[in-house]
Amino acid sequence: MNIPRLIGLIAAALTTLSLLPQVWRSLKTRDTRGISLGMYVAYTIGIALWLVYGLLIHDLVVTLANGVTLFLAAIILMLKLRYG
Repeated sequence: MNIPRLIGLIAAALTTLSLLPQVWRSLKTRDTRGISLGMYVAYTIGIALWLVYGLLIHDLVVTLANGVTLFLAAIILMLKLRYG
């Protein structure tokens, strides 16, 4: 595996996994007051576009990382919309 690919994999893993504590806390407490709705709407749309980009360029790392990230971001966004 080449260095740029390894760096991409590590970056994808870290940025994707960074959402897990927020998902866990939001599911556990149902408290989303500290989460910005505007930021998560923009973030979720941006991640969806990254996913489409990954599909268009046939890049498995970009596609998988952003697919998982989109799933996690969508959970947070849905909880924010539900619990305010």
